[in-house]
Order: sequence, then structure tokens, then C-alpha cells
Amino acid sequence: MRKIWMFGGIGIGLCLSFVALLVVGTYSAAAGLGGAAQGAVGLAKGAVPAAYASIVQKWGDLCPALNPALLAAQLYQESGWRPDAKSSADARGIAQFIPGTWATHGIDGNGDGKKDIWDPADAIPSAASYDCELAKYVKNVPGDISDNMLASYNAGAYRVIKAGGVPAIRETQNYVKVIRTLEKSFARPVNGVAPSQQAAAAIYYAQQKLGTPYLWGGTGTAGQGGRFDCSGLTQAAYHSVGITLPRVANDQYNAGEHPSRDQLLPGDLVFFSNDLSNSRAIHHVGLYVGGGYMIDAPYTGSVIRFDKIDSPDYFGATRVTQDGAKALPKNT
Repeated sequence: MRKIWMFGGIGIGLCLSFVALLVVGTYSAAAGLGGAAQGAVGLAKGAVPAAYASIVQKWGDLCPALNPALLAAQLYQESGWRPDAKSSADARGIAQFIPGTWATHGIDGNGDGKKDIWDPADAIPSAASYDCELAKYVKNVPGDISDNMLASYNAGAYRVIKAGGVPAIRETQNYVKVIRTLEKSFARPVNGVAPSQQAAAAIYYAQQKLGTPYLWGGTGTAGQGGRFDCSGLTQAAYHSVGITLPRVANDQYNAGEHPSRDQLLPGDLVFFSNDLSNSRAIHHVGLYVGGGYMIDAPYTGSVIRFDKIDSPDYFGATRVTQDGAKALPKNT
């Protein structure tokens, strides 16, 4: 729910000329922003929950095959940051160690004298340590060392060595692709973020919904009278261009890279959080249209409208990509 002090919307009658000018002007000004991030190892603002950010940043630099964003992506894929996660295969904790693997590779990351599979202060360092051990095993295997490391985590180093790279196992190949894609959503961009190809059409969809009453939990179905809440609107806007986003705003944040405030382009998702250090505390999302404005579904009693994005709870933005959306865990 959008907070009461959100700046008021502007007249819907101005929408056609307003959006057209903002989209054209902002894309024209964006020509020099450069391509996707390369070599970024810092963490994007708030992408990792504050309780774990310093641990991930520290241990993500343990070896050359690993970086903090890659470690964050792996942890997110494994558990969604849930320290109490337990799978049907008895994989446990935030890093999803099986007890037998933990017995051999778990470490006392926080130096308290015990190795606790459920404690992120032990499990996150252990995941980094295990990754780097695997990287050593496959260091002479052809191909990308980080890809081979991840493939070893999933299928075992023996299979990677035998195959001469990522083995032809669908689950393993998907595991590597998903984490390398998610890595981009956890990394702090260095050279800007490439423009989205689907942004204009997503904006057009949202523009058609201006004036529609807000509905908590709304996804635009006929039974709901075509009404939306904030994340329902952004989900539908990108569904209209063939990109499937998660239902919840704080999961939508991980659907791509994160442009800074001065690099925003029309079509970016813009997010607002109760905790500016934690993406899991995001409570609102809108679709940026340029000039400091977004189209959003603010709160019960309001309508879909234009609102300013600059407010005390502005958290950050995501430039949605097809691969980024596909990489998100299916249980989000």
C-alpha cells in the first residue's frame, strides 16, 4: 500500500502528450548511457537484505571465480534469503546444504566455536568456501571458471571434469544460466544499464489503465472489474509484452539490473521501501515514464494515475529483461 504522503497525481487528460514528450525526450537523452555492467562486483543498493549484506560482500571476494553479486544470486536462488528453508531433499538453511555436505564443508564463519547449518553467519561463508573449493577442482577445465564452479555445485566436480565444461544436463545448465543472469540483478552497475526494448509497449499498456480504481490484490481480471494493485499493474504491463514478472513487488525488483536515479529510462520499474537498506521491505512499485513521474496504482480509494517518484521512501529501480524475469525462482 502506498503511503499517504505520496505526491498527488496529475490530470489524466494530459496523459497522451505528457507521456509522449517524456518518453521521446528521455530516450533521446539516454543515448550516452552505455551498455550493461561489466566486471561489477559491488552489490546493488539493498539487493541483499541488510542482515546479510556485509557477510556476502566480504565472503563473495574469497576467490577469483566468485564475487559478491554471484554469491548473492546463488543464495537467492537456493533459499530466497530464508534462513529456515528446508527442501524435500533435506537441504537446510539459507545456503541449502545437505547435512552430509555440511559435515565436510561447513565452516565456523563467525568464529563462535560452532558450525551451525541454520546460522547465516556460518552458512554464507561456508557456501563461499565450498564454491571456491570447487573452483580449484575444475580450474583446468575449459570454459568459464565461474560457470564450471556453479556446475560443480549442482552436478559435482567429477561430471564437470569428465564433460570438459558444463555437462549436458538440463538441470545443471539451467542452474548455471539462472544464477549468472540473477548475478546482474545483485551487482551494482559500473557502466550504466542497456535500454529496455519492451519499455514503450509496457508504458502504453499502463497508460490505457489511467483512471481505473485501485483494488488490493487486483490483477486486472474480469471478475475484479479490470482493477489492479501496484504490482498487479506492473506485472500486467510487462505481461502484455511477453515478460512474466512475479506477483509481489519485492520479487519484481530482481527482474533485471538496477539503474541509478539519474540513469532512469521510461519503462523502468521504480520501487519504494519501508527500509532503504532492504529490498525485501519494498511495499510499492510503479512504472517510470520520465521526468520524475511514474504511472502507479497507489492505494485503496485512489485510481491509477501519474505520481512523482521522488519521496522519502524511494528505494531504487529495475530495468526489466526477459532473461532476468525468467531467472527468478518459480516460488516467488
